[in-house]
Amino acid sequence: QVQLVESGGGSVQAGGSLRLSCAISGNPYNAFYMAWFRQTPGKGREGLAAIGSDGGTSYTEAVKGRFTITKDSAKNTLYLEMNALKPEDTAMYSCASRTYGGITLRPGLYDYWGQGTQVTVS
Repeated sequence: QVQLVESGGGSVQAGGSLRLSCAISGNPYNAFYMAWFRQTPGKGREGLAAIGSDGGTSYTEAVKGRFTITKDSAKNTLYLEMNALKPEDTAMYSCASRTYGGITLRPGLYDYWGQGTQVTVS
């Protein structure tokens, strides 16, 4: 089992930046592959960025060049650095992890989820 707790959300003006954090506790083997997702009311989860234990990353086109996913294993924390934010980035952002299978942006393939942190861009 692994527990994930997000923080760092908030309100920001368009063009601004935020850094989200996802604190990881429990069995580290359940967090070999991690990702950030976002969801707005009435829509499904959208995969934004994923990272593997080897540092490999994958991004969806909508955030490529603006968002950066990193993981600090020493601090047991996953990050999402978000720059050049747009109003359409407004959503609930969640981190997720899984043990096997490589990096993916498909939400249904992740086993563990945090509660989420709200990001509002105006």
